[in-house]
Amino acid sequence: QVQLVESGGGLVQAGGSLRLSCTASGRTFSSYGMAWFRQAPGKEREFVASLSQSGGDTRYADSLKGRFTISRDNAKKTVYLQMNSLKPEDTAVYCCAASGGWGFLQRFSGAYLYWGQGTQVTVSS
Repeated sequence: QVQLVESGGGLVQAGGSLRLSCTASGRTFSSYGMAWFRQAPGKEREFVASLSQSGGDTRYADSLKGRFTISRDNAKKTVYLQMNSLKPEDTAVYCCAASGGWGFLQRFSGAYLYWGQGTQVTVSS
């Protein structure tokens, strides 16, 4: 089992940057593909990005490619989401999630086994 805790959210002005972190407990972090999802008020949960166990294979929502970067440090049991050129429409609760096997290739939340509680990101105009 994996427990995930996100951090790094906050209030930022449009055009600014934030880096989110998601730290895992347990010994087997490196065996899980990881992803970030987000959910804005009144909207469905949305896939943001995912990466493979080694971090060598990354996937992004088409609308976010070029502004967001996902990465991981298996020694620190942490996955990151670097968010640049933030827009008010990026305002949401951002959650990290872990999947087994090839689950990181999937963009629907059902493919992920473990979830963090989320961290709020608010982008002001």
